[in-house]
Amino acid sequence: MKKLFVMITVSLMSSLVLSYAHAQQGQKLSTAEILGERKEYYFDDNKIDELPAGFQNALTGKGESGHWIVKKIEHAPSADNVVVQTRLDDTDYRFPLLILDGVSYKDFMAFVRFRAISGKVDQAGGLVFRYKDNNNYYVLIANALENNVRLYTVINGSRRQIADKNTKVTSNEWHLLKVVCKADKIQCFFNNAKVFEVSDETYGIGSAGLWTKSDSYTYFDDLVLQEMK
Repeated sequence: MKKLFVMITVSLMSSLVLSYAHAQQGQKLSTAEILGERKEYYFDDNKIDELPAGFQNALTGKGESGHWIVKKIEHAPSADNVVVQTRLDDTDYRFPLLILDGVSYKDFMAFVRFRAISGKVDQAGGLVFRYKDNNNYYVLIANALENNVRLYTVINGSRRQIADKNTKVTSNEWHLLKVVCKADKIQCFFNNAKVFEVSDETYGIGSAGLWTKSDSYTYFDDLVLQEMK
């Protein structure tokens, strides 16, 4: 009986380790593997041409507010819907946001897939996290015109760059942005490769969501948040 108990315990521990590894790779977890609250948004059950349920529109900077809608496309990562910001005001310091309602995490993993379609000023997509309000949050950004990935804090509406890495960001191709936050440690990933890790205490808890800049026309899909307790 003791031997059987040890075997079961080892098996359960192995499952938890594998589950965390899968979460790091942007894969789904079963209910039995969840470390804390998990939220998944694939937009496939949302109404076309409407704001997805459970989200709010916000704006940092100047220019027109964003107009986020669900759109049906071919070859979405999880068929068939994506979400996109369609009001393409080319004001330079304009950052439309799509923020989750009723979510506030301290330690968590979050990822989203994005595809930069077009834009003359910018072709960018971003993952917002530890969001306080439309002027105070972190955002991890990838830019297909500049070929870089950057992490910013936004404080009272002003951006401050924390880290950056030059890397190829191809337009019209799906990419993955991911963050893993534990206390003041923030790990940032692009296409599942870690691009940088920083320590920053500006924000300790908050919501999450999506980000674009200026006239970027960018598809988003598969937004997933996994709380870590």
